[in-house]
Amino acid sequence: MHSSFQLARKFIGYYFNAKNSKGHGIHSPFVFDFVKNVLNDKRSYPCYSKIEEKRKQLLNDNTVIAVEDFGAGSAVIPFKTRKVKAIAASSLKHKKFAQLLYRIAKYYQPKNIVELGTSFGISTSYLASASSATTVYTMEGAASIASIAQQTFDKLDLNNVELLRGSFDKILPALFEQLEYINLLFVDGNHRRDATLKYFYEALKKSKPSSIFIFDDIHWSIEMEEAWQEIKSHPSVSLTIDLFFIGIVFFSRDFKVKQDFAIRF
Repeated sequence: MHSSFQLARKFIGYYFNAKNSKGHGIHSPFVFDFVKNVLNDKRSYPCYSKIEEKRKQLLNDNTVIAVEDFGAGSAVIPFKTRKVKAIAASSLKHKKFAQLLYRIAKYYQPKNIVELGTSFGISTSYLASASSATTVYTMEGAASIASIAQQTFDKLDLNNVELLRGSFDKILPALFEQLEYINLLFVDGNHRRDATLKYFYEALKKSKPSSIFIFDDIHWSIEMEEAWQEIKSHPSVSLTIDLFFIGIVFFSRDFKVKQDFAIRF
């Protein structure tokens, strides 16, 4: 992964080169609509406080659990036994981006959502809260973490989440076989280039013009930046939006020219 200094330097470069978050200079009607109605939606939805209260509880939980790591590993806590609050501090998606996931799901109303990387279920809860008619399929490799995530869903009365436990490589083929399409994909479980691209290409087979793919930590490492560049350049991808910490992919054939945007957020 990039060092804190490298990541900060990259963020500064992104910030000064990205379009401003007011939508000025964005000539794509679709992207302008996204910026206005999704990115800049400042309303505080009822689920926000409920989910953030659960996050607060996790950040103060001193319980020690044994963790099996199926991803790229933790550069912050490289131990097999970890405190819940330490895992929460390093792995939970920041409120700003977790709430953006909610707004994306609320605005575009996907019938199903596939999330790779549940952690303690905070981002999952935001995605599932957008609509009770949406089914969220979420995957977590570590059994102890998955159990806490299920407690999160139960506490928040989220009945539209299907938590799949185990290795992505074992779970994904069966899930993708089951689904006719993937409407919204959020990849946040393995920060390796090859794994990220593998998930992209497998999910691509189940995409359609209205599908949306979201990739976490696209600038986390050189590997992830390479994966993001390959995803952006794929001929099926019509539009990408780089928010530095996440990258959003659209496939609509209404775009006459492939477009790539970096937008401050």
